[in-house]
Formats: sequence, C-alpha cells, structure tokens
Amino acid sequence: MSSSYLPATTDSISQALEARTPSESISILYRVLENPSSAPDSLRIKEQAITNLSDLLRQENRAEELRSLLTQLRPFFAVIPKAKTAKIVRSIIDDVAKIPGTSDLQISLCKEVVQWTRAEKRTFLRQRVEAKLAALLMENKEYPEALNLLSGLIKEVRRLDDKLLLVDIDLLESKLHFSLRNLPKAKASLTAARTAANAIYVPPAQQGNIDLQSGILHAEEKDYKTAYSYFFEAFEAFNALEDPRAVFSLKYMLLCKIMVSQADDVAGIISSKAGLQYVGPELDAMKAVADAHAKRSLKLFEIALRDFKPQLEEDPIVHRHLSSLYDTLLEQNLCRLIEPFSKVEIVHIAELIDLPVDHVEKKVSQMILDKKFAGTLDQGAGCLVIFDDPKTDAIYPTTLETISNIGKVVDSLYVRSAKIMA
Repeated sequence: MSSSYLPATTDSISQALEARTPSESISILYRVLENPSSAPDSLRIKEQAITNLSDLLRQENRAEELRSLLTQLRPFFAVIPKAKTAKIVRSIIDDVAKIPGTSDLQISLCKEVVQWTRAEKRTFLRQRVEAKLAALLMENKEYPEALNLLSGLIKEVRRLDDKLLLVDIDLLESKLHFSLRNLPKAKASLTAARTAANAIYVPPAQQGNIDLQSGILHAEEKDYKTAYSYFFEAFEAFNALEDPRAVFSLKYMLLCKIMVSQADDVAGIISSKAGLQYVGPELDAMKAVADAHAKRSLKLFEIALRDFKPQLEEDPIVHRHLSSLYDTLLEQNLCRLIEPFSKVEIVHIAELIDLPVDHVEKKVSQMILDKKFAGTLDQGAGCLVIFDDPKTDAIYPTTLETISNIGKVVDSLYVRSAKIMA
C-alpha cells in the first residue's frame, strides 16, 4: 500500500476504473481506503471502493490479499453501521469462495472472522459466518467438527427465532446427516427446515435447495416417483434463476425415470424446450445409461460408466443408485442366460455375458444365497447346477386354513359359554 492517500471522491473511483492495469487500479483503491476522513460522503465512497477492490482481487485470484483486506478494514467497520459491516464481510468471504483451490483458506478466514465477531459482540454476523463455516467443513469432509458447530448454533438461533437463518441451518444439518448416512436424522432436520420455511417468505433459490434435498432423501428410500416431483420443482426454481444447479436437478430427474424403468422418457425430456438449454456431458451421461438400460446391455452400461466417469462415478448420489441398477440388470441377464440349462459351466456363462469369471461366480453365489433361483455351485467342476423350482405342497396352506377355522369356532363357543354363565 502507498503511504500517500487519495481523496475519497467519485473522481478517485473513476481514476481507479480507468487505470491501464488491474494492479494500478488496486493500488489506487487502497490509497482511497487509507483516507482518514469519516464524513458520510467519504464513507459511502469507501464502501464503493471496497466493493470494486474485492472484485478486482477476485478476478486476479489474489485470495490472500482478500483475507488481509478484511483485517485492514476493521477500524473502518467501527465507524459504519453493523448491517453494512455484515454485508461487506460476507461479500468478501463469498469473493474468496469464487477463487478455485481456496477451501482451506476459506475455513481459516471464517474462523478468524468468528473470533473477531465474538470479541466485538456482533452476534448477527457471527451466526451467519458460523453457518458458512459449517458448510465449508462439510465440503471438506470434516463431519464431526461441522456437527459440533451446528448443534450449538441451532440452539442459539432457535432461541432468537431467526426463521430465515434457521431454514439455512436445518437444511445444512440435513445434508450433513445424509453425508453421514443417518437418514432418520436427515429427514427430521429437513422437516424442521420445511416447518420454519412455511412461516416466512423463502427466496426461490432456497426453496429450490429444500426441494432438491427432499428429492435426494426420497430417492434414497426408493420412492422415485415422489423424488422426481421434488427434483422437477427444484429444476423449475433454479431454471427461472438461471442457477447452475438446474442441470443437476434435471440430471436427477432423468435418474428417477431410469430407476422406475421409464428410460424411454429420457430422450423426450432432454429434447424438450427446457432440456435443450442444458445439453452437455451431464445429460449425455444419463442418456447413455438410459440407452443401456433400455437395451438391457451390461456392456453398454459399463461403456457409459467408463466414458462419463466424472458425471456418473464421481457424483455420489448418481453413483449409489446406478450401482443398485447395475446389480439389478446383472441379475436379470444372469437369470435369462441360466434359464435354459440344468447344469452349465461358469466359464460359458461368463463368455455369454462378457464379464470376468470370478465376477460372475461371486454374483451367482450371492443370488443363490438370496434365493433369486434354486441351485448350487460345484466349484471342483467349475459348474453351476440349477434345480427345478420346488412345487409347493397344497397340504400346508389347507392345514393352516383348517386350524384358523377351528380357532374361530372355539372363540365363538367361548363367547356363548360366557353368556350362559352370566
């Protein structure tokens, strides 16, 4: 920073914007901020300078400078209203988040800000920064620390009855429990978020977030039709806002269609007016899976998983459901291949299905244990022996029915005898 300051006027801001290089603009804006004047007009110009400076530092990927800027601005925060301070601090933290590879820096920056807000007794700002910190810790897979932070914060916010922040925190807690595979608690937190949201006006983006999380939880319970409805609601909200999360909502809608064996609808949704806006690798991946499912082809399925690994394997939600779908498809194909035989070599089945022998052997043994078909593995001969379906003996259901009828007769006789004795 230069030792000589510039006057906090619109001319200084114009001079910074007209500078030849970003570095020169940044230098001018720093000099404007050094101006000691506390006049209302000077403070307004300084606020504008901070906004322009943080934008430039973000564009130049100077995350460390953004962090030090927050520390340098603390004397300035002492002379402006707390609401404006909160807006500036959150804006700078958001700018740091837009710079790639700054996850650890964001966490340490949020922790610094939390300490400062505690010392300054700025409760409103601290709660929001703590919620942001919990979200960052969750993204960094530091689940226990995030959960501890949220459990204390949620009690505090409930006492203050800050409904809008409560919706954010409950939704975040739901995502955190889902990441820990604790579905009952994830559903309970989502219900709490919905209850708080019903009492206030919720911005469309946040409502889209709630619907997206609802869809994910319903899909986890295999209720794909309800999940599809929620994903559709989320897609409409994000699409209207031109939010990048719209493509993920659409992707999960297609996943639901595939999981309920309606893969033929996928091409129609993609070619619709709304779908055409998001054509790209995400939708191409789902179309490839839908084609493989429609043709019941494991080979095409594996090709899709290989060609679209970032879109399918690296998305934990899609990956979990596709693993289940792959197992179902594999079982269906194996049952169809085994059906004509009474005894068949495992090697022959592996050749027919075009999969490794050990993989087929493992799956067949699992299917026998799960009673998907009756048979046994003769590992010495490397063969699978298939038994005929055992015929149900009609005597058992008839006997059960007879015993049930006798029970009814005994009960009615007991009632009659009780009336006589009375």
